[in-house]
Amino acid sequence: MRLPSVPRLPLVPDVLRRVRVPRDLDSVTTVAAEADPTDVGMVPEGIERIWRSARSLYRGGAHPALQLCVRREGQVILDRAIGHARGNGPRDPRDADRELATPETPFCVYSASKAITATVVHVLAERGLVDIEAPVAEYIPEFAQHGKGGITVGHVLAHRAGVPNLPRTALDLDLLDDQAHILEVMTSAKPRSRPGKRLAYHAISGGFILAEVVRRVTGKGIRDVLAEEILDPLGFRWTNYGVAPEDVSKVGLAYVTGPPVGPPISTMLTRALGLPVAEVVARSNDPRFLTGVIPSASIVTTANELSRFFELLRCEGELDGVRVLQPATLARALAEQSYLELDLTLGFPTRFSYGYMLGSELISVFGPDTWQAFGHLGFVNILCWADPERALSCALITSGKPFVYPGVTHFLRIGGRIGKEAPKVTR
Repeated sequence: MRLPSVPRLPLVPDVLRRVRVPRDLDSVTTVAAEADPTDVGMVPEGIERIWRSARSLYRGGAHPALQLCVRREGQVILDRAIGHARGNGPRDPRDADRELATPETPFCVYSASKAITATVVHVLAERGLVDIEAPVAEYIPEFAQHGKGGITVGHVLAHRAGVPNLPRTALDLDLLDDQAHILEVMTSAKPRSRPGKRLAYHAISGGFILAEVVRRVTGKGIRDVLAEEILDPLGFRWTNYGVAPEDVSKVGLAYVTGPPVGPPISTMLTRALGLPVAEVVARSNDPRFLTGVIPSASIVTTANELSRFFELLRCEGELDGVRVLQPATLARALAEQSYLELDLTLGFPTRFSYGYMLGSELISVFGPDTWQAFGHLGFVNILCWADPERALSCALITSGKPFVYPGVTHFLRIGGRIGKEAPKVTR
C-alpha cells in the first residue's frame, strides 16, 4: 500500500522559530466531555487554574498544539486541546491551511513510549516468559558479544545497561522493518560502562533490545503483543507503535521550535538521539516512521488515551473490569533503581524504576511532593504520569520541539499546578 505523504519540514528553521498565537485563544481551543470536578473532591476554579497554566505554555509560541487530559479517581475532569495539528509551524506560510488540534488528534509521544514498552515487558514477566533479573543474552544469545553478557533485562529497563547510544543507521527509515539490520545494530554495540554501574538514559537502544526479547519469548512483534495483551481488551483506538497507513494523515505534525541550540547541548542531544534534533523531528513526521515500530519512540496516541493507560497503572493493573497486571507485578516494576542520581545522558538527577521515571519531594517533573508518582517524559515537552496519592492520571502532549527556552518554566509548572489543585486522598 502506498503511504500518504506529509509535508517535509525544513531542517534549519529561522532564528525565532515561534508559531503564530492568536489573541483569542478560545478560537483555537477544543473541549471534550468533562466530569464535574466537585464529584471527585476538586473545584471548577481549580480546573480553570490548571488550564490557565497550560494556556500560558501555549501562549509562549513554542508549541503549535497542546493537549492536556487529567483524570481524578477515574473521572475525566479536564480534556482539552489548543492550537493546530498542522499549518501553523514557524516556517509555514501565513496562508497555509491550518488544521485545528482537538482532543481526538493523535500525536507521536516519543520517549513516553518507553513506559508502555516497559509495561509490555512486565506483563510478560508476570506470565513467566521473561525474568527481569536474567541476562538479555539468555533470550538473545548473540547479544553477549563485546562483553555484554552480564547485561540483564532489568539493566535495560532501568537505563543502566551501559549501551545508551546507537549509530545513525539505527533510525534509517528504509530499514525499520529489516529485523536482521536492527539485530546487527544491537548485538554489535559496545558497552561504555559495566552493567549496572551508571545511569545513562538509553534514548533509542533500550527499546530495540526489549522488543527483541519480547519477540524471542512470544514469537510475535511487540506491536502485536501490546495490542493483544493491553490495548484490545481495553478498547484503545490508538496508543500503539505507529499507525495504520490510512491513519497517517490524522497524526499531528511535530515542529522544531525555540532558539537554536549550539554546543555542548547540541552535541549531547545528537549523541543521545543518534541524529541532530532537526533531523529527528523531520524523520518523525515521515510516514515510514509513523507506520513503523520504534519501541522507544513511536507510540502514537492522544492525551486522553495516554492518561487512561496510566489510569490502568494507578489502579494497580485493573481497569474497567479487565485485569492486565497483578498489584505485586506493578510494585516490582516501580521498585527504585536510581535515587536522584545524575543521568549521564540527560544531564540532570532523577529517580528511575524498571522503566518509569519516579517523582520526589522536590526535584520532580511531576511537581513537588510527588514521591509516589511515576510516569515518563517525551521528546521534548511531553509528560504522562500517575499520582496514586492524589488519585490522578495525567497526560500533557505538545507538538513543538524546543530546547533551553524561557517557556520551559511554564511546562514544569503544569504538573505542580495539577498537584496543588488535587488534594491528596485518604484511604
